[in-house]
Amino acid sequence: MYRERMSELAGAVVWTVTRTADAGSGRVLPDGCMDLIWSSRSGLLVAGPDTVAQVAAGPAGERYVGLRLPPGVGPAVFGLPAHELRDQRIPLGALWPAPEVAALAERVALHDRPGRLLESTAADRLAAGGGPDPIAAPLAAGLAAGRDVAGAADALGLGARQLHRRSLVLFGYGPKTLARILRMRRALALARSGTPAAEVAVRTGYADQAHLSREVRSLAGVPLRQLVDS
Repeated sequence: MYRERMSELAGAVVWTVTRTADAGSGRVLPDGCMDLIWSSRSGLLVAGPDTVAQVAAGPAGERYVGLRLPPGVGPAVFGLPAHELRDQRIPLGALWPAPEVAALAERVALHDRPGRLLESTAADRLAAGGGPDPIAAPLAAGLAAGRDVAGAADALGLGARQLHRRSLVLFGYGPKTLARILRMRRALALARSGTPAAEVAVRTGYADQAHLSREVRSLAGVPLRQLVDS
């Protein structure tokens, strides 16, 4: 069973999953985010930014608690560029000192509200590092709203190469890839609200319904209808 709530850390989401015996594999779509995750079996993990959907599965009874950090925030929390974690799931101990991670994992396992502990840990790291790059939020918000990459660069006073370099550090990939991912998520939200696919394509800036279908398959690995019905 999956549940989530908005975090006290601006823009972040706390989520929990407990695997049941009849649960199939789940599909985690790319979203430009990075996650700090505690697993009852594997301990503390970091999920890097994905370029394609990941299929999640695990044994019955395994519990996960995660903090999904908004696009561009993860590098300031974890202490390294997002592109170094792209499409990866790695132990937090590979990034932070092992004794510190072991102590945190033990506290999370025993905490009655483990999500709060992940939130406070991320907030402390964020404060110690001076916060995220100030272009992260406006760039992601502009692209999420449908602004093209050239317009986003102009709004931030950056050249195309500067924008690309900083996007790799913040999001794990260039602004065009982030824009594709965020547009796909806008399209999916509209489709799930009952909007017909042809109208979804028009409203989210695809050339036509066939273009929408190709992009969804490329990023999610399955047809739009399967995502809407899942």
